[in-house]
This record gives sequence, structure tokens and C-alpha cells, in this order.
Amino acid sequence: MITPQSYKWFFEPTTPVEGHMHAIRRTVVEAQTKFQHVEILETAAYGKTLILDGRIQSSQGDEFIYHEALCHPGLLAVEGAPRSALVIGGGEGATLREILRYPSIQRAVMVDIDGEVVELCRQHLPEMHRGAFDDPRTEVRHEDARAYLEHGREPFDFITIDLTEPLEEGPACMLFTREFYGLVRDRLTPGGAMTLQAGMTKIGELAFYTSIHRTLREVFPIVAGYQTFISCFGTPWGFIAATRKVDPRKQDAAAIDRLIADRVKGDLAYWDGQTHLHAFGLPKFVRKAIDAQSRIVTDRNPLIVS
Repeated sequence: MITPQSYKWFFEPTTPVEGHMHAIRRTVVEAQTKFQHVEILETAAYGKTLILDGRIQSSQGDEFIYHEALCHPGLLAVEGAPRSALVIGGGEGATLREILRYPSIQRAVMVDIDGEVVELCRQHLPEMHRGAFDDPRTEVRHEDARAYLEHGREPFDFITIDLTEPLEEGPACMLFTREFYGLVRDRLTPGGAMTLQAGMTKIGELAFYTSIHRTLREVFPIVAGYQTFISCFGTPWGFIAATRKVDPRKQDAAAIDRLIADRVKGDLAYWDGQTHLHAFGLPKFVRKAIDAQSRIVTDRNPLIVS
């Protein structure tokens, strides 16, 4: 008989007073890179799981939910079939994998500063990237994303930001600011779209999500928040899409299903028209928190910098 005592356990604090536990079958790899601590653990419930600085990033069992939610609302909001895409972060390669499901994509650039993490994911998480790193349309760069945006000129139809939350000592701390989002906006084509993961949307933990939403509204004319439940995180998770033209909240279920049929190769396991409507239908307490944050003056919001 298998009991809780049969396992070692990984504990992830989700807040200072809450957490989530996972039974561990084995440690696949553990390392300290120049930028962060990385672990790939095989959990009993979700299979292989990527953990950075003690925070779960994705799991083999339910990563399709996270990565489809991160990518497809933006790709389906691009005016016309997307031809080029930029991934900022995205070490597992699964974000890249979802973008490459669009045959119209001719070039997909992934900029992740931590090449050691990317290489470990390439070696140990083939179930997630599924060969995306070897696709001829892929270009992987290990450099600072902010500098890449500042010095480049090539426009992209779709940009997604798949980063860990901005701990002060972490590599992403300067990539959640108004100035950075302005760089992203300026590298989008006129009909382009961006998405990003924006943290928890659970009761009492909305400050990060609403601050990011507020910051993006300083930069983009259309900002649309959405959420889904990520089982291995143990909490609902927020995402945001930002565009200049197409508002994903105004795309109905039939339109989304048509776009998926026209643009995407193969079947999606999570995202479709009905899921789209549900995700963008944020609950009342989240909408109220967003509205309250939008009334805070810019110079009192630490995530909005000029």
C-alpha cells in the first residue's frame, strides 16, 4: 500500500501563509545556474516538473493548459495569419512548440537569458518541447531580452512574455515595467498582439495581477485580462493579452473555433471557443480589483516606471 510516508515531498509556498505539496518520485536534475536554482523533479501526480528558485513553472501532466492559454488568445487576436513570433523566456520550449503549430509562422525567436536552463530542458523535458528547438523556423538566443528589444528593429506579429515573477534578485526584475512594455509594443506589427503570464488570481493575492494590468493600460489601447486554473500550481492563474486592434473579448466562440480551424495545425487539447469565453469572463471580485487599481495614480504604483 502506498501512503504519504512512502514519498519525499516538495512544498511550494504560494503565499506567506499557504502552500501546495507534491509527492516526489525522483530528482531528474538539480543545478545552480548563473541566474537561478533549477530543479526538474518527477512528481507522482504530474510527472516531470520544472522548478525555478523554488517555484513550479510547469508540469508534464498539465503544461498544455498553461501554454495553450499563454499563446493562443494572442495568436488568434493577430490581424491576419501570424508570420513571426518572439518568446521572451520560455525555457521548456513548450511556448515555442505552441507557436510553431501555426503553419503561417515563418520565424520564431526565443530569447532566454539562462542558456543552462534551456539546455537542461532540451535534454530532460522532450515531452514538453517536442522538438521545437530543432524546428528550422526556430532561433534561440541567450541574451538580455530588454537589450534585444532595444537594439533590434524587426517587427513581430506576436510577442509573448513567459517569465518567472519579478523577484528583486531574479533575472526578470526589469521586464515588468511600463518602459519594457513600451519596447514590446514598438516591436509589434500594427495588427500584432502580445500576451504574458501575470500571476495568481486568487482571493487576497491580486496585487501583482492588477498592477501588471494597470501598467499595460498605460501602453496599449486594448488590454484584456483572462484566467484559467493550473492544477499543479494549486491556484487560478492570470494572463493578459494586449493589442492595438483586435479585442479578444469581442471574439465569440464561433469565431475562435473558425480561427483555430484555419490557423492551427492539429487539435488543441485545451483552448477552443467555449474555453475562450470562460477565460475572459473574469469573476466580479477580480474585475473590481482591476478597476480599483486603475484609479491609483501612476507614481504610487511601483510596477509602473517611466
